[in-house]
Amino acid sequence: MNFTQPQASVLAVDDDTRSLMALRELVSDMSLNLVTAKSGDEALRCVLKQDFAVILMDARMPGVDGFEAARLIRERERSRHTPIIFLTSAYEDAPSVTRGYEVGAVDYIVKPLIPDILKAKISVFVDLYRNNALLLQQIKERLIAEEHLRASQQSLRALASHLQSVREEEWTRIAREIHDQLAQALTGLKMDLAWIMSRLPQSSKALLEKAHSMSGLIDATTESVREIMSHLRPEVLDRLGLAAAIGWQAGEFQRRSGIRCNVALPAEDLLLDRDRSTAVFRIFQELLTNVARHAGATRIDVAVRSDADELVLTVEDNGRGIDAEVADSPNSLGLLGVRERVLPFGGRVDITGVRGEGTRVTVALPKI
Repeated sequence: MNFTQPQASVLAVDDDTRSLMALRELVSDMSLNLVTAKSGDEALRCVLKQDFAVILMDARMPGVDGFEAARLIRERERSRHTPIIFLTSAYEDAPSVTRGYEVGAVDYIVKPLIPDILKAKISVFVDLYRNNALLLQQIKERLIAEEHLRASQQSLRALASHLQSVREEEWTRIAREIHDQLAQALTGLKMDLAWIMSRLPQSSKALLEKAHSMSGLIDATTESVREIMSHLRPEVLDRLGLAAAIGWQAGEFQRRSGIRCNVALPAEDLLLDRDRSTAVFRIFQELLTNVARHAGATRIDVAVRSDADELVLTVEDNGRGIDAEVADSPNSLGLLGVRERVLPFGGRVDITGVRGEGTRVTVALPKI
């Protein structure tokens, strides 16, 4: 980012026009915007319009004098911290000096003004003002960039959630078409082949063996089709609900992997809408896949708890245990996908692991 040097303005307040002209001449080479005011009232109007790096205030002025003007300036939020330097005569008494500090002065300069001293004091506050302004500008730019990043992340997450929803709908449609077309066609073939086999003479051993072989192939293909449909969209999830689907999936996982699954499900139905039920079920599938790939476990304990406001899924294995660095790593795509699935619903994921003892994943999803 490129940051421009902020312009610094200095307010000079004096009822003597010649003093103001002298001040302007003294600071003419300091790259400042010098604003002048001939009274305390005019100074108050100036600080309402803009910010100043420093205010040079004559102490003795008719009407609203420098002390009263300084007090009123300090009462305004915008100029509360603007440094005020009083310009005073050499004969100014101690009580007046004390009064100046009481109303907010940061320094005094005695007239007649010595150019080097005046410039040095002004430069201190101008540099401070510019540094603060530059810092505020950098902070503002940083906040804007962070807000753009947050908006971009929210858009990406919304897009990812939409794509997941579209993908689930497409998988459901494909599973339904496989069931209606391919599965039914295989069932028809099985029935036709059985009809043919019942009419083949027992003496045609070669034909009977071929028919039995075809029947076995149809059975194997039918089983493959059922597995494909289950992966795309388990029928049990839509027909019997989330609890039954989790129980079924745990049984299938145990059958395929040989890892024992202990499942504790609530007696009552899990009342979740379709999107939440799908999210929890896909999360459960992903957690089982992670265990099979990485944990080296022999047992998994699965528990589902349904509270008044949220559903809590816990999957705990007795494997090698996940490290905190791995659990939080952006390269752990499976766990990253689990976290991303709960975000649209305001859910949370807690992952803890103990080396050599196992990993526990808790997923909580609000019901509404």
